[in-house]
Amino acid sequence: MNRAIKKVAILGSGIMGSRIACHFANIGVQVLLLDIVPRELDEAEQAKGLTLEDKVVRNRIVNTAFQNTLTAKPAALYDKKSASLVTLGNFDDDMSKISEYDWIMEVVVEKLEIKKLVFEQVEKYRKQGTLITSNTSGIPIHFMAEGRSEDFRKHFCGTHFFNPPRYLRLLEIIPTKETDQEVIDFLMNYGDLFLGKETVLCKDTPAFIANRIGIYAIMSGMHAVEKIGLTVGEVDKLTGPIIGRAKSATFRTMDVVGLDTTVNVANGLYQGLPNDESREAFKLPKIVQELYDRKWWGDKTKQGYFKKTVDENGKKDILELNLKTFEYGPRTKGHFDVIGQVKDIENVKERLPILVNSDGKAGEFYRTTFYDMFKYCSLRIPEIADEIYRIDNAVAAGFAWEIGPFATWDVLGVKETAAKMEAAGMKPAEWVGEMIAAGHENFYKFENGKKMYYDIPSKSYKVISGTEGLIILDAFKQNNIVYQNPGCTLYDIGDGILNLEYHTKMNAMGAEIIEGINASISKAEESYRGLVIGNEGQNFSAGANLAMLFMYAGDQDYDEINMMIGHFQNTMMRARYSSIPVVVATSGMALGGGCELSLHSDHIQAHTETYMGLVEVGVGLIPGGGGTKEMTLRTSDAYKVGDPELNVLQENFMTIATAKVATSAHEARDLGFIRKSDDFTLNRARLLADAKNKAIELAEAGYTQPAQRTDIKVQGKSGLAMFEAGVAGMRYGNYISDHDMKIAKKISWVMNGGDLSAPTLVSEQYLLDLEREAFLSLTGEPKTLERIHSILFKGKPLRN
Repeated sequence: MNRAIKKVAILGSGIMGSRIACHFANIGVQVLLLDIVPRELDEAEQAKGLTLEDKVVRNRIVNTAFQNTLTAKPAALYDKKSASLVTLGNFDDDMSKISEYDWIMEVVVEKLEIKKLVFEQVEKYRKQGTLITSNTSGIPIHFMAEGRSEDFRKHFCGTHFFNPPRYLRLLEIIPTKETDQEVIDFLMNYGDLFLGKETVLCKDTPAFIANRIGIYAIMSGMHAVEKIGLTVGEVDKLTGPIIGRAKSATFRTMDVVGLDTTVNVANGLYQGLPNDESREAFKLPKIVQELYDRKWWGDKTKQGYFKKTVDENGKKDILELNLKTFEYGPRTKGHFDVIGQVKDIENVKERLPILVNSDGKAGEFYRTTFYDMFKYCSLRIPEIADEIYRIDNAVAAGFAWEIGPFATWDVLGVKETAAKMEAAGMKPAEWVGEMIAAGHENFYKFENGKKMYYDIPSKSYKVISGTEGLIILDAFKQNNIVYQNPGCTLYDIGDGILNLEYHTKMNAMGAEIIEGINASISKAEESYRGLVIGNEGQNFSAGANLAMLFMYAGDQDYDEINMMIGHFQNTMMRARYSSIPVVVATSGMALGGGCELSLHSDHIQAHTETYMGLVEVGVGLIPGGGGTKEMTLRTSDAYKVGDPELNVLQENFMTIATAKVATSAHEARDLGFIRKSDDFTLNRARLLADAKNKAIELAEAGYTQPAQRTDIKVQGKSGLAMFEAGVAGMRYGNYISDHDMKIAKKISWVMNGGDLSAPTLVSEQYLLDLEREAFLSLTGEPKTLERIHSILFKGKPLRN
């Protein structure tokens, strides 16, 4: 069936329903968002003399919920304008409209009887063949389909988004035995390509995959915390980014999600899994039960494992719960020697073996929780999934883990860890021992650029379904390295295309990265068709490495700074004016130098969650790697006959002067960082493949080396005068400091082309020289040095 999704109806406008509606609007789909009609007037409606028949009253619940979502952070929409794609209504007046929609999704309260009532109404108006799904976190899907028509059952399944649906990558697809294969295949493909999700096919078992394993890991961890005697702060230190998990770690996450939510799922699993060998782990330990009974459920009840307070002087503070006395006190930092040992190791796969095999409470906690999780996961096959990668993909995407359980086990060594598990009384499933005995000591391996998993029934390795067209850089590390230095690696990823990956902290750009970019372009020009610059990490690049600049500025070695900035500028220009296409694949942070490289590429293939900006003003500088020049060039190209040019100039000036950072790739396009000719990728896993395909497309279209621009219009004195007056007014009103005023004037000087008597056409090199001169002058400012120091050393005082 040639199925297309143009319009989606979302039934239920709560936190999940409204956010799912926004995510469909993000991709340009029209959405109908419905909820119940209020049973009584609120005080405001009574004061206005309204009745229950007034439309504003009847839509109050959906209106309020949607407006709350639009103002919530993090933002549910890529672009605020997309809110216009969502139409609001109520079940009583507007349910008949669902006959015009291609996909109907139920997102009401997690009660089977209520869901069935909604589906009864849906069946009255839904046209045959329309997709109908439920966003449930644990109610068996087949129960919901009972009593419905054959056509309803054939086109019905579970579609479990995780909150917040824009950011958490998991979408679980849970069919029943009666769901048509065409529907399953369509939803798996649509979730991947259009919604940008790690779309995982699940069995209709309690809590499906992610919550089954994720909640088990949480509850098992809680029992371990109680046994070992760790504090809230210590646990969050051990279970956050240090092991590749979310910054909110364990207890902060439970406060944000709501302890009641976690408890409800855990209780449901305990009741619904009478034959689970580890069922007792779902029983609530005292450190959970006590808070649940007191209704200290986290942010929603104003206190949980943490509590925000304000003292008599108005000073805000966050207190931490003592897990023994259940009283609040100062936060505990969680100091562990092993954390200090691994803090400078950027790759989580290199950190984990050191952490897990360490002495003391940290190592004991890691071994207890990891080994128990490994055992539990191994015993869940084939109950909840037939393949190990489905468990890894679901847990990693649903709970924001960098690597899933079996991949983590691989990092620690499967054979060695299995032996330690058995010695600790946590023997894994029999199939693991059989796998090891057969000489297979990895769950995953790479062959011919493909990622393969151990398939239990065939006792062999197979390519992971759905990854055939992806670029997975780990698969090229054995035989395809073309060049590398300590900061980056260049891979041959096939079809005449190279890929440069950074390895520095936060992928910050320093001397090694600059050297790598130049070497990569040279090698591509010699023997290849194109170059992709991108990675599989959380961020494209958090900007330039400021340590060297700080050292030179402190020594007042301005010749070295001048050479360094000149080299950076030349590298950016080389990326723009090489003889092969250079494509950057951005995701996460693309700041400062990372943004400047993107601006100078031939094409940006941006993951939709790209946060791009020229942020140098924040450290007392201006963009000095060609960023100010490039925004001036783009300002010139944006001028149109009859338009007030100074307005366009002012907009781009303010983008730099206020260090604006786009909160999505769509906003980056609005700010002028991403061009209309650049493209977006929704699924992060497909980003490098899309970038590679674009590089091939540019090469095959007959890419030729462009000529440097000499036709950039700058305003000269007229522009300078406008900005001089504006900046002076800002300073006079105490909105900016003296140093901020100096920076603003430097930006203005470059973007207006200096003290030219009239609007003039200038070259890129002319602007680069002005930019470098302005940047250099600001490095001598004490305030700039203080700001750089503050970032490098996190506010620690300067030493005399």
